[in-house]
Amino acid sequence: MGDYLDSVRSFCSRGGSGGAGFCCTGPFSAASPGKRWVLATVSAFFFVSLCISIFIYWNDVYDIAGNYFFKASPPPPLPPPPPRTPPRPTIKIDFPFNCSKRDPAITCPKFNQSVTSRTDKSSAVTCPQYTRWIQKDLRPWKMTGITRDMVDRARDFAHFRVVIVKGKVYVERYQNAFETRDVFTIWGIVQLLRLYPGKVPDLDLMFCCEDLPAILKREHSNVKHLPPVFHYCGDDKSYDIVFPDWSFWGWLEVNIKPWRIMLEALKESNNKTKWKDREPYAYWRGNPYVSARRGELMRCNLSEKQEWNARLYKEDWGVERREGFQHSNLEDQCTHRYKIYIEGRSWSVSEKYILACNSMTLLVDPNYYDFFTRSLVSKTHYWPIRTSHMCTDIKSAVDWGNNHTDKAQAIAETASKFIQEDLKMEFVYDYMFHLLSEYGKLFKYQPTIPPGAVEICSETTLACPGDGLWRKFMVDSMVTSPKTTLPCTIPS
Repeated sequence: MGDYLDSVRSFCSRGGSGGAGFCCTGPFSAASPGKRWVLATVSAFFFVSLCISIFIYWNDVYDIAGNYFFKASPPPPLPPPPPRTPPRPTIKIDFPFNCSKRDPAITCPKFNQSVTSRTDKSSAVTCPQYTRWIQKDLRPWKMTGITRDMVDRARDFAHFRVVIVKGKVYVERYQNAFETRDVFTIWGIVQLLRLYPGKVPDLDLMFCCEDLPAILKREHSNVKHLPPVFHYCGDDKSYDIVFPDWSFWGWLEVNIKPWRIMLEALKESNNKTKWKDREPYAYWRGNPYVSARRGELMRCNLSEKQEWNARLYKEDWGVERREGFQHSNLEDQCTHRYKIYIEGRSWSVSEKYILACNSMTLLVDPNYYDFFTRSLVSKTHYWPIRTSHMCTDIKSAVDWGNNHTDKAQAIAETASKFIQEDLKMEFVYDYMFHLLSEYGKLFKYQPTIPPGAVEICSETTLACPGDGLWRKFMVDSMVTSPKTTLPCTIPS
């Protein structure tokens, strides 16, 4: 404090204009040294206190108000973004279907089924692997193309001819097929055009409904005149073009429902009994009289002398028809850990139902294939059984599976998953679409309507004139509106 007073005195004694006016006049200059010291002390204390009070005040204001007094003014808010245009809704078109007039001479409706809804091109999915076999089946005609003469040559092997012109189906029949194979096959083609209206190209094809392949390689060595014939199965010794069989739309004579309904029924049946809780034997039920190999299979049945781990049953369709098919529902036959598939005269439609059953399939050496079985893998989707060692192989397979339940169950589930996911009706139609589209690209002529052909649609000679199961199966399998997405894409 003494230093402070000395500096004050020095400032005043210099007589500067600023100093004299402020310090050396008035009562401060007239006071005694003691009083001047007290006044200086009080003034200094007051000045320091004032500075501290001001600091505390502004510090409290900042704590309460934040940086409100110190921040810059905020920029004006941005204008709101323009409203988004809502996506264009998909328009579903329901095809008209009127069976009120039970007139046998009823004609197809005038409604143009080539008009379709907007297709979402971004929603296409990859096709199952079995679609890759389409190119192999059509390879014999890649170099030559398909001429009218080739198609006409196929007439001797065909039950009917299908011509598609401008999105309409025309059929010419040549001979009666077994049961209603031809009717439900044609029905399936009509439904394909309802699913993809205006997308199937003009084409001309011959269809064989027999069990065995028709165009044998040993009889058709000249590929320049090779007749293209569509059929349900093929083998390494034939040129038949493989197409989905009639049972996908229902097998009327044995009360097998359309595939879409059967697939769901089999799925529900699989959930009723866990695999490990099923009967630990191999199961088969069918007609043993259609082939010698099936007759041999029956020798593997349980007997007093031998246990082959097989439970085999003869199916008498005459009795089943009389009793209303009470014991032949396929969804009620998924009760064993293992199921046997064996061909009849040729391939059998039973294969897809057996594979879907969530039982490990024991596949007896097949000679024939249908459109999807060529993508099945041994010991992944099924267990192979040799014809020459049928009984011992069945016993060994069952013993192995019962001792390796996790691995056997995995094979069963892989096959069932393949059927449920890769063989659903959506992909069956896509296979048909790609097959007919690729077939149509090979034509060297413009298909025309044959003089003896009649136009076929859902209302004409198919669903409307039918009664009972005929009509029920067709209505249950009918495509009611076009698909709004693209067909699947064939894998490279």
